[in-house]
Amino acid sequence: MTARASPVAPRLRLNQGQEIPQLGLGVFQAPAGEGTRQAVRWALEAGYRHIDTAAMYGNEEDVGVAVRESGIPREEVFVTTKLWFTEHGFDRAQEAARKSLARLGLGYIDLYLIHWPRAERPQDRLDSWRALEKLRREGVCRSVGVSNYAVRHLEELSAHSDLTPAVDQVEYHPFVHDPELLDHCRRSRILVEAWAPLTRGRRLGDPTLTGIARAHGRTPAQVLLRWGVEHGLVLIPKSMHRERIVENSQIFDFTLSPQEVAALDGLRSGERVGMAGDPRDIP
Repeated sequence: MTARASPVAPRLRLNQGQEIPQLGLGVFQAPAGEGTRQAVRWALEAGYRHIDTAAMYGNEEDVGVAVRESGIPREEVFVTTKLWFTEHGFDRAQEAARKSLARLGLGYIDLYLIHWPRAERPQDRLDSWRALEKLRREGVCRSVGVSNYAVRHLEELSAHSDLTPAVDQVEYHPFVHDPELLDHCRRSRILVEAWAPLTRGRRLGDPTLTGIARAHGRTPAQVLLRWGVEHGLVLIPKSMHRERIVENSQIFDFTLSPQEVAALDGLRSGERVGMAGDPRDIP
């Protein structure tokens, strides 16, 4: 396979006014320290301008260091972090966000998400959302959203708030995708952001996927990511390897046919790679 330049990822407009690069680097389970810093450096060198972390990952500080040391103007790099579900509540969520901001050391958070809808009671997550609204008004976060919310969690939120989440970040790839959720989010102008878009490497040998990859002279990983682009998703593949970080960025100079997209859609099995189960089961 010949090397290709990495086109700059398009930026998609969020319903709260900001723009988010369609491709980002995820750092879930990236070890705190030099490993995370190096991966972020490689991503920024390859043209990425979107980094996704979380308080639970334990590497916010390393993301912040790498972004600051890159020399890239702060406003050009979009950084997401998240509120862990043990910190639900109006006061606790605000405190958690400010601690995340201090660890990042970047002046503001581009996108702050409620990481999971798990809570002792539904009111707790609603109180967290009120806190996020306040943080956005104060400029701590420029945009706010949710992660792992099913349709009914989104409906619960819309019944109690006039502020619509900017994104819903969920496990999303051809083997686990939810057309009902995607349709709901499109109607509500919520962008769906895919975590584990590469199935954490578990399904890269699927015959349908590898056949389409061969037809395009691409890797199965690139086809999985391009499938997400065809569906209008924001994508945050994780890698700690420089060559794969570059490979994952080379997805904006080819397209899949409607027939190929449909064939990949047909791989849906519901077999999740995330360990936390189906968000639709969370009360």
